[in-house]
Amino acid sequence: MKTSAPLRLSRAQRLLVHGVLVCLCVPFIMPLLWMLSTSLKTDDQIFATEGRQTAITLTSLIPRPVQWSNYARAAQTVPLALYLKNTLFLCAANVIGAVGSSAVVAYGFARIRFRGREPLFLILIATMALPGQVTMIPVFALFRALGWYGTYLPLIVPAFFGNAFYIFLLRQFFRTLPEDLAEAARIDGAGEWRIFWQVSLPLARPALATCALFQFLGTWNDFFGPLLYINDPNRYTLAYGLQQFMSSYGGEWAQLMAGACIFTLPVIALFFLAQRTFIQGIATTGGKG
Repeated sequence: MKTSAPLRLSRAQRLLVHGVLVCLCVPFIMPLLWMLSTSLKTDDQIFATEGRQTAITLTSLIPRPVQWSNYARAAQTVPLALYLKNTLFLCAANVIGAVGSSAVVAYGFARIRFRGREPLFLILIATMALPGQVTMIPVFALFRALGWYGTYLPLIVPAFFGNAFYIFLLRQFFRTLPEDLAEAARIDGAGEWRIFWQVSLPLARPALATCALFQFLGTWNDFFGPLLYINDPNRYTLAYGLQQFMSSYGGEWAQLMAGACIFTLPVIALFFLAQRTFIQGIATTGGKG
């Protein structure tokens, strides 16, 4: 029986496909370009005067002259460096806690046989359907009773108790690893913890990187958590600090867009740098149920 040859596109067809994809990307890129352009303009260029064309065109996106000083002024108006430091600290703590704890639990569900393993896993997965708004008030009351209100502890400690989605993702990956690797390690006298740490965990780097990227982005963009638990301006994160800046200096569009660029560009750079690892981690976590 003949197998069909793989479909190969001609050069013209590839150019057409890429052209269509570029056109589809334009509506999504335009807000980012407008934000970057506004952050480099003067107030006269941002606010259209009477009789001036207000429609956004390609030429209107080019600042003349380029005002790099808007970034310095934004950093002087609000302590962006302090907010960035606080945000990176929270991101690092949450990534370490969430990925580390989820990996341990996921390995247990994937490789260790114990009574009630499957029902417990189903209960764990069912918690993903529980909205955070349902538990917001009792969790806030608990943290307040513990004296953690006004500190970073409510934003960090829960990450060390695992994340249901990451546990599911890592469990699927651990189940794709050959059982022979673990059996060979057991013959050599390795215990379950050593097998996890020295055999399974190094092979799970793509999946771990995917979970780390999800957790980093979630913590970086988190606004509600700092709003709920942080009352000290010296502990504000970038997301919360920019909202406070908008409330106080809403008319300073150039500085506001400069702060938004500082908030957005690291995330875009991180995604492009980790894109291949991210796709590999997603692609290799669904091979076995």
